Amino acid sequence: MQAIVRTKYGSPDILEYKEIEKPIPKETEVLVKVYAASLNAADLEYLRGTFLVRIGKLRKPHKILGSDVAGRVDVVGSHVKQFQPGDEIFVDSSMYGFGAFAEYVCVPEKALALKPVSMTFEEAATYPQAAILALQGLRDKRQIQPGQKVLINGAGGGVGTFAVQIAKYFGAEVTGVDSTEKLDMVRSIGADHVINYTTTDFTKSGQRYDRILDVVADRSIFDYNRALTPKGTFVAVGGSTARLFQALFLGPLISLFGSKKLGVVIWKPNNKDNLVFLTELFEAGKVVPVIDKRYPLSEVPEALRYLETGHVQGKVVITMEH
Repeated sequence: MQAIVRTKYGSPDILEYKEIEKPIPKETEVLVKVYAASLNAADLEYLRGTFLVRIGKLRKPHKILGSDVAGRVDVVGSHVKQFQPGDEIFVDSSMYGFGAFAEYVCVPEKALALKPVSMTFEEAATYPQAAILALQGLRDKRQIQPGQKVLINGAGGGVGTFAVQIAKYFGAEVTGVDSTEKLDMVRSIGADHVINYTTTDFTKSGQRYDRILDVVADRSIFDYNRALTPKGTFVAVGGSTARLFQALFLGPLISLFGSKKLGVVIWKPNNKDNLVFLTELFEAGKVVPVIDKRYPLSEVPEALRYLETGHVQGKVVITMEH
């Protein structure tokens, strides 16, 4: 099979498009024929080997990156009960060795979810990580409520575009923060207000929010605290290591001395209930993936370079040629 492989940490330049052996599923695994994958910010972190990545994996890096998979079951292991060849599925493979940037990948049966017939493989590939993070970030700590003022920092990216639409579904008044070129798109998917972060610091505007979902976490935890209402909630989904550590350790401490809740998202990948809920929203036309560009498998390095620019609106999808 064809795959994008690497042997060390580094830039997209180290990636190679080459022929390797097709994997063989274990007893409780299925072999998935990949039809589409998508990029996440985490792909760049695992590619370059950030501090947290190297702590979590002291041995050599993963050979094949990519976590979001949409495809068809090709072969099932001897103990697989719920799936059979031909089933259309989607899955986040990040907890099982990654491997999405290849024509085939092995994934445990327990992680798989059936892809809705109404959803294309490309659309399905955008959901496993970004949509789950957005939903869990909006319902973590405290359940989002109708009429609340919700701010999404990084609203024009993969997680952000899902978060804007999900927050609107729950009846929130949504403010999206991002760069100049993304603001029209953020409005088009439902944001009531937009803020250009290059000209305005929302933490200093005087406006207070009932919930802040932060995808980029580029400010001090104390700045976010200042921008919350007295019973507001701040949840960090991504961002710099230093800011995430602040949210993880200082957030709960700040929460002890008042009614605010500050912290990081408690990520539960491949949560079946979440996926069912999200696909119902898709089929109802309430949440629709925003796909910026599509690249063939052979051009994954170029796709990652585009992701690094920060200009991606929504998601970048990788397509297979079989």
